[in-house]
Amino acid sequence: MLKDEIRNILSASKKWGWVMEPDAKHVFSIAGLYVPRFAVVNNPNEAAVFADDIGYPVVAKVVSPEVIHKSEVKGVVVGIETRDQLEQAFAGLQQIKGFSGMLVEEMLVGGIELIIGGTMDYQFGPMVLLGIGGVGVEIYRDTSLRMAPIDMNDALAMINGLKAHRLLEGYRGTSPIAMDELCKTLMIFSELLTDLDGLIETIDLNPVICTSHRCIIADARIILAKKG
Repeated sequence: MLKDEIRNILSASKKWGWVMEPDAKHVFSIAGLYVPRFAVVNNPNEAAVFADDIGYPVVAKVVSPEVIHKSEVKGVVVGIETRDQLEQAFAGLQQIKGFSGMLVEEMLVGGIELIIGGTMDYQFGPMVLLGIGGVGVEIYRDTSLRMAPIDMNDALAMINGLKAHRLLEGYRGTSPIAMDELCKTLMIFSELLTDLDGLIETIDLNPVICTSHRCIIADARIILAKKG
């Protein structure tokens, strides 16, 4: 059953037709998925206080209801190591159309980038997608698909259905990812997707960074149903 807090976030986002990243990450956190430590700040001092608290390096992203694809407007600054760089990032992102704040979050290092997606198929209902993520998603087009909700066997089948699944198991000296955490992430996501049937069109978690210890959602976007 969908929690009231999630319903409230979706309702407040209807005026834009999509859920901005900070709110989307709140949705996934409420559902039991892992997201980076983050804060939305309105001035450079707030940004510096938060970055000092969680430690550098950090990532800065524009928060704007008019910017769905942040990379297209240079709305992401990675590898920020100092307060001066953070202030420069704020000054630059502040110039982007519709700027309503800056998201500052811990920078995730290492791991394998995956994409987990959800869509509402008119015939089959909620569908879960797993694939190689990051910039590789459009190059490799290595994905597997299942109807939601899924169980552990389904999750393992999705993972094994990827051509690049050996990368996840540890390849040529690299550490294997936490397969149980990936399965858990897929199952929780599928339950959430089922609960959101009729309220959303698509969800993109890209990348989801999986290490030997955890899988964490580095970026997220929810497109709402036009009549949800």
